[in-house]
Amino acid sequence: MRLLGTLAFAAALTLPTGGALSADHITMPVSSGAGQLPVVESDSGFDWSGFYAGVYGVAQNGSVSGLQYGIGVDAGANAQIDFFLVGGEVALHGLTGGSTIDTAYGQVLGRAGVVITDDVLLYAAAGYGVDLGLPAEDDLLLGGGIEVAVADDLSLRAQYLRSFPLSGGNTKDQVTFGANFHF
Repeated sequence: MRLLGTLAFAAALTLPTGGALSADHITMPVSSGAGQLPVVESDSGFDWSGFYAGVYGVAQNGSVSGLQYGIGVDAGANAQIDFFLVGGEVALHGLTGGSTIDTAYGQVLGRAGVVITDDVLLYAAAGYGVDLGLPAEDDLLLGGGIEVAVADDLSLRAQYLRSFPLSGGNTKDQVTFGANFHF
């Protein structure tokens, strides 16, 4: 969005009779000694602060459980301070496949990141995960991801987490792809 705004501003300066290039931009006349020059204002970008909830697909490869896959839901909150972001999230997904029976896995994550552009967030994540099936296992989770805003209240996300078993001895690599709705 910012690139489009910059291009529109450059075009407006070189073509004084030109208008805005998109519905996101407003042209306002400003008087000067030589005549009127259009001024282009652009939107402020995606607001990452606030609550969100979403759905995701997950693939999880465990050293004992093998490759499992499933679907899950997440909910969280973010606070954006300039171009830094901090937040927290809870998630629950169901898993099938692999050498174990179908199970559910819950996790609580803290997130910290950097807003690369108005619409792109790069973050690190750390937290706690628990396998809700038998045998009971719990893990320390470390990883990160990228999230891209595609509309005013919708973002798409890819995330990788590595588990370090606190009990159970089943190290896991987890990859998720999902969508979040921001409130």
